[in-house]
Amino acid sequence: MVKWLTIQSRFVGVVIAIDAGTTGVRSFAVDESGMPLGFAYREFAQHFPKPGWVEHDANEIWDAVVGTLAELTAANTQPIAAIGITNQRETVVLWDKRTGEPRHSAIVWQDRRTAARCEALQDAGHLPLVRETTGLVLDPYFSGTKIEWLLNQGGVEADEHLAFGTIDSWLVWKLTGGAHLTDATNASRTLIYDIRNGCWSEEICSLLGVPMSALPEVWPSSGRFGVTTAGLPISAGIPVSGIAGDQQAALFGQACFEPGQAKNTYGTGSFVLMNVGTKCPEPVEGLLTTIAWDLDGTNGIETTYAYEGAIFVTGAAIQWLRDGLGLINDACETEPLARSVADSGGVVFVPALAGLGSPYWDPRARGTIVGLTRGTGRAEIARATVEAMAFQTRDVVGAMAGASGTGVTDLRVDGGASAMDLLLQIQADQLDVSVHRSAVAETTALGAAYLAGLAEGVWDSPAEVAANWVADATFTPVSDRLVAERDYTRWRRAVERSRNWDLD
Repeated sequence: MVKWLTIQSRFVGVVIAIDAGTTGVRSFAVDESGMPLGFAYREFAQHFPKPGWVEHDANEIWDAVVGTLAELTAANTQPIAAIGITNQRETVVLWDKRTGEPRHSAIVWQDRRTAARCEALQDAGHLPLVRETTGLVLDPYFSGTKIEWLLNQGGVEADEHLAFGTIDSWLVWKLTGGAHLTDATNASRTLIYDIRNGCWSEEICSLLGVPMSALPEVWPSSGRFGVTTAGLPISAGIPVSGIAGDQQAALFGQACFEPGQAKNTYGTGSFVLMNVGTKCPEPVEGLLTTIAWDLDGTNGIETTYAYEGAIFVTGAAIQWLRDGLGLINDACETEPLARSVADSGGVVFVPALAGLGSPYWDPRARGTIVGLTRGTGRAEIARATVEAMAFQTRDVVGAMAGASGTGVTDLRVDGGASAMDLLLQIQADQLDVSVHRSAVAETTALGAAYLAGLAEGVWDSPAEVAANWVADATFTPVSDRLVAERDYTRWRRAVERSRNWDLD
């Protein structure tokens, strides 16, 4: 059921943001002040054909988009100025240009089927090329080896009718009736895009056997990709004018437009992105370099880059407390339970339940709880879980500060766990900077809406977008630095005990 808020728009029209996530699609209507007016949501199925394999039906994703647009627009009486798209990144769709039908199930970013191939490529000495060209690492997380698998083992024929795309490309094709396009942020997550020169890498495409004729054109993140075709639950001719991968869209939605500004999304895992400006930095151990966005500048298209750190388990650790240990009945119990004690009593929980991501990139790390005593109870473990979210974020932000030569100016946060004031106060104490929680929780969709609206004149400039940004709450450091450093030193000792644990 669509939810529509009784907020009056300040201009005649709305911007629609389609947020095509990993488990479902949300479509939002956003007004000129950046406030969501209403939204609709539909889930789609997750398919697990083998252990470690994760697939989606691209047609089910499209059906969810159509359904949410129908619900949303049925409740909207205002004209639609533009449509923006944000999406789960790295997920691969291959389809037939003649029929518009997928040739295989979409392989999801979580899928690990190409792990052995990534290891073989690294053993063959290709990692330096990949790092320098794409800013990424050789990991099945990214799209390139997924495409290779589909062509070599998935039974997809590489003919002149084949089209490749990430989810944004698939949706643009369907919305516009055949435009084969993507934006630079999504291209930069494929493992085959040269982020320095702004083009597909012929060398890496050749290495992986990816036919360049199947690749979409790469356009700036804000600009008209096409207009809606007839036969949709929205009017024909509406501009589709903004695209960004979900984490880059959240960075934009948080108005992190200056170098040194950073955001963290506390979800199942966490993604920390920091704006590092318009010069592409050299590869940094433990971090990814990615395109934050491409925008029109005074001298043509201007690319902004970001460092990215992926933390695999944050909110998922709370789910484990509930479902694995039975320490809580509902996630909302975590903060009150953690607050019931002054500290963790020396307990440290390293939630390496799926290995460790940035800045360690250790798939053999395993979850570890140290410092247990007879006095340890549910509350101490809950508090250690909350603290681990802040410590992991400090690990990534510290790596970014070291790589950039400057610390973060502040941290803007969103995601489900950001509702915990305790977490954000611990985070401010650990980073020794202010932490700001956005008044608009759906910053990913907001970023896509802003990119689309900028292209169509709803907003004149990023400065106008930044003026819309409002904090729900701000947390400033209050802890004694000696105490904060002591706790972080204990965390680093615990991390070392968790690493390289699985030797099989």
